[in-house]
Amino acid sequence: MLNIGDPAPDFTLSAENNTPFTLSDLRGKRVLLFFYPKANTSGCTTQACGFRDNWETIQSANATVIGISPDEPAANAKWKAAQDFPFALLSDPDHAVAEMYNAWGEKSMYGRKYMGIIRSHFIIDADGNFEDVQVKISPKKSIEKAIKQLS
Repeated sequence: MLNIGDPAPDFTLSAENNTPFTLSDLRGKRVLLFFYPKANTSGCTTQACGFRDNWETIQSANATVIGISPDEPAANAKWKAAQDFPFALLSDPDHAVAEMYNAWGEKSMYGRKYMGIIRSHFIIDADGNFEDVQVKISPKKSIEKAIKQLS
């Protein structure tokens, strides 16, 4: 269980441009970290575009956005270019980081159970601790709650 005030687990993953990206490199800045199931799908696009469309508000709160999915960097790069996202999209193909953040678990679609990303977002304060924890949240609620918390 991840709680407000706990230190956010650090990690290094490949960004959409295949460069390594380490969370702790962002200390001193707030981070809106969101986990999405698959690039270029409707719910994920709604969520990520909501963060893009509120970019000025996010930046004025001394924050940045980081998206994480099991997608390969090339898929994230294509989606980022198509949607003009101003933030990094990271690849977590073995879902190790998603598991650390409790954003990986059993899901169900059309009666079939499977393991996958649980849509979630976390706001990490400038010291690297959780300021907000939202697991299993809809794309629209994720945008609303994150922007409200950052404002």
